[in-house]
Amino acid sequence: MEEIVNKVAQSGLLTLDLEDYYPQEETVVFDLKQYLFMEMILKEKDFRAALQGLDWEQYRNKNVAIICSADAVIPFWAYMLVMTYLEPIANYAAFGSKEEVFKTQFMKRLNAIDMSAYEDKRVVVKGCGDKGAGEAAYVEITRLLRPVAKSIMYGEPCSTVPIYKKK
Repeated sequence: MEEIVNKVAQSGLLTLDLEDYYPQEETVVFDLKQYLFMEMILKEKDFRAALQGLDWEQYRNKNVAIICSADAVIPFWAYMLVMTYLEPIANYAAFGSKEEVFKTQFMKRLNAIDMSAYEDKRVVVKGCGDKGAGEAAYVEITRLLRPVAKSIMYGEPCSTVPIYKKK
């Protein structure tokens, strides 16, 4: 009987799965709309009182997107005031949509990868997954890998699309 050889295992390819770097913390929204008088006007005294009375523990260890979904002019200081409450509690908070905050955290995690592990290696960036990493993540990982990797491929080790090869 002829022995079955796993050529993929012997290829020396390193697989990098972007989903391994997804932010683990839940991302939630803090919407200033609920603190506006008639969903249009921010009254400083009422706003400050509402923030002081809020149970901020609900944001503990979460990523928080700060927005105002009402079509209202919100003074910059209002966002700053919200951040003073969130900064010591939340894992991360920023102005922007839930998707933008998630993407920012995802990019931070990608940028924290020790690229020396991929020095002069043949790297396959996994292409399929349950969550979907999005275009920005694939662009960012390519930017990070290109200076160090011997080659970059997209897909699965058994079926890859060549992206870059060091000359």
